[in-house]
Amino acid sequence: MASTLALFATSVGTGLLAGGASCAAVQGGLLAGAVTRRSPSSASAPAPATAHRGSGVAVKDRRPSPATEPPAEPKALVPVGAFLTGKLVSHTLLGALLGIFGDALQPSPRARAVMLIAAGILMVLFALDLFGIKAVARLVPRPPASFGRLLRRSAKTESAATPALIGLATMLVPCGVTLSVELIAVTSGSPLAGAAVMAGFVLGTAPLFAALGYLFRRTSRALSGRLAMLTGVVVLAVAAWTVVSGVQAGGWAAFNLNRSPDAAAAGSPTDPAETTPDSRKKKPVTSGPVRMDASGTQIVTLTVTDFYIPTEFTALADVPTTLVLRGKDSGGCARAFTIPELGVQEIAKRNGDTEIDLGTRKPGTLRFSCAMGMQTGTIDFVKG
Repeated sequence: MASTLALFATSVGTGLLAGGASCAAVQGGLLAGAVTRRSPSSASAPAPATAHRGSGVAVKDRRPSPATEPPAEPKALVPVGAFLTGKLVSHTLLGALLGIFGDALQPSPRARAVMLIAAGILMVLFALDLFGIKAVARLVPRPPASFGRLLRRSAKTESAATPALIGLATMLVPCGVTLSVELIAVTSGSPLAGAAVMAGFVLGTAPLFAALGYLFRRTSRALSGRLAMLTGVVVLAVAAWTVVSGVQAGGWAAFNLNRSPDAAAAGSPTDPAETTPDSRKKKPVTSGPVRMDASGTQIVTLTVTDFYIPTEFTALADVPTTLVLRGKDSGGCARAFTIPELGVQEIAKRNGDTEIDLGTRKPGTLRFSCAMGMQTGTIDFVKG
């Protein structure tokens, strides 16, 4: 299970970079309806008089003077805040449910990786749809048109709870990035982590929604059109990052090995003269990231902080091997350690050792990563 804090921070960033514009393009009309509701005072106030066409009679304008007219701008913040609060509540609850669903499924590291890749592909479809490519229009999931019309009609009511209810209902009108983040909530495998994913995403989108609240009252369609191209570019970038993370989380490739100065120290568990079974028993190597203990078991030690140190190891094949995750004030996604090929999923201790039996490995490369595929590393097993 990936770190809840890391997932929250990632989701906030996704909301800021892509989710706000994408959701504004889809839900801007709902926000505009919530903001531009008529208040009871405005509804009961006498309508401004106008000159009737063809009557030749000019009727005196009875609108209140600017001095007596109540300030509208502060009041407009109330429905915007209610809308965002309702959205935050509904999406947080949805994230918790998705996390419970993922926990019940108990997907393997590679199953989670497939979900991440699917989320990235879904983002690509929505980006292409924002670009106006008609070929993908049928592939993009959309809510029923009747549902959108119902929400827009309800936005015209005077109830103070209406904006909050519309915000609650936005989970039924998701944008493409939202759907992708929902898949990530499933991969979290925890109600707390799932709630953090969705809450972080909504909080990330909140600044743009608040800033555009006034503008959407008048020009939501125009702004949505202008945002479409920029949104598509940002969504494509996030999609590429998500797909790369999924490929790394599945152990199929590694693109961002974080080389550290300590990596060079992980070259070989023994000196060349000590590579025979007899010499290993007589002269065990007792220090370094790869060593032999007195029983002839190979110990590979991976230090886990907020990162993995080192990220590359060279170890002997055909030798019983134990991987030790050595937590040193560990945090973030690095704590959620996986070896996709073996189906290993472990949460490293914040401070302390966690042992993983790797068995006797044949020559080859064994990849490991955090659960989100953001940090990776390899253990290269070679013949002695």
